[in-house]
Amino acid sequence: MASVKVYDMTGKETGSMELDDGIFAIKVNEHLIHMAVTQYLADNRQGTQKAKTRSEVSGGGRKPWRQKGTGHARQGSTRSPQWRHGGVVFAPVPRDYSFKLNKKEKRIALKSALTSRVEADKLIVIDELKLDGIKTKEFKKVLDALKVGKALVVLDSLDRNVILSARNLPTVATCQANSINTYDIMKYSTVVATKAAVEKIQEVYA
Repeated sequence: MASVKVYDMTGKETGSMELDDGIFAIKVNEHLIHMAVTQYLADNRQGTQKAKTRSEVSGGGRKPWRQKGTGHARQGSTRSPQWRHGGVVFAPVPRDYSFKLNKKEKRIALKSALTSRVEADKLIVIDELKLDGIKTKEFKKVLDALKVGKALVVLDSLDRNVILSARNLPTVATCQANSINTYDIMKYSTVVATKAAVEKIQEVYA
């Protein structure tokens, strides 16, 4: 069974924690990780871009000159794509970029992402993460003690002080254990999770 060291907020090792092999020690499926990340990004695309084709731009109803005898190339409209003020050839239209990924595939992708962090020794577990108030400087001290830069901080419950303290750090994001996703795990080089958060992940995704 896989295990990780447990630290306190000062970066001191306080013990170790056993991990569920069914979540943190599976065979990494890179293809499903890629699909999950692609789906996450696709779901966030607005898809509202629009340009006009030659049938939508105004004007161009009259043939600019006769078919033969002018020395010019034949033209049927002044709104063809090669003309100034003409329509766009393959104009983008509003569309939905999202696509479906099976529930089992999503779970395997998430577990694969978590496993990859354990294998790279980039999963740091702390016994608890509590702040007296909204203090970014104090939160930064905790990360420095853990020797962490770009990190995803996973909490077991909604902690306003921690979330707001981390908000001003551009290389740090926070999330709750029940809303963790593959994209965030792969985006941030290190996952910092409370012991309770890891237990919750194992409870939810077992």
